[in-house]
Amino acid sequence: MKFCANLAFMFTESSSILERYALAKDAGFKAVETGFPWGYTLEQVKQAKEMAGVQQVLINLKTGDVSKGELGVTAVPGKENEFKDNLKSTIDYAKALGAQKIHIMAGKLENISSENWTTYENNLKYAANILKNEGLLGVIEPINQHSVPKYFLSDFSKAVEIIKRINSANLKLQLDIFHLQHICGDLSHNIKNLMPYVGHVQIAQVPNRNEPDTAGEINYKYILQHLENCGYSDWIGLEYKPAGNSKEGLKWVNEFGYNL
Repeated sequence: MKFCANLAFMFTESSSILERYALAKDAGFKAVETGFPWGYTLEQVKQAKEMAGVQQVLINLKTGDVSKGELGVTAVPGKENEFKDNLKSTIDYAKALGAQKIHIMAGKLENISSENWTTYENNLKYAANILKNEGLLGVIEPINQHSVPKYFLSDFSKAVEIIKRINSANLKLQLDIFHLQHICGDLSHNIKNLMPYVGHVQIAQVPNRNEPDTAGEINYKYILQHLENCGYSDWIGLEYKPAGNSKEGLKWVNEFGYNL
């Protein structure tokens, strides 16, 4: 198992994502994943990443102002050009940082119609073609309605249907076990069945989204072994909120028999 720190959730001891690169390295991480680094230039982020000496695994699509609840426009009719601009900007950052994966966020919507699904799929087709030319992977992630009410994509079956229809090696599923448990449960069978479509995995305990060894619904010693048994050997993003100090909370990694 290879673990990367999610800098939107971990190392919030610093308010600066630039400083979190160094904190992740200090804690022993070899790799990180991030949201889109709003407020920082490409050069600033690249320098922070390179000075820390860590690998960038994934970056989220430029989404709009997250503090205002803006989580992308991929499923919003009439905003196709904004989506294309956001994709281009994110690709620029991904290439500069050496990230191979881009999480294409769908957006939050008050009311969902068939037009939203058509727009979403058309934008993903466009993205898959662009990402193929760039040698990058796009991933889509169902997000549960408890954590992010009104998020457009919260159905694993629909996500897989779209991935199968687009049929591109450059578009896969981001399997966050935290969201899978909230939405579906039945983790053993669902992980096995979804694995052929998976391009990235993330973990956190349910329901409080803390470290995998904290009290909650998921037995992560079993789940991590199950992921391995199902053939997953790529990076696992630690998209959890540390219950206390980020570095001290990493004791579970060794206790579970792994290394950073």
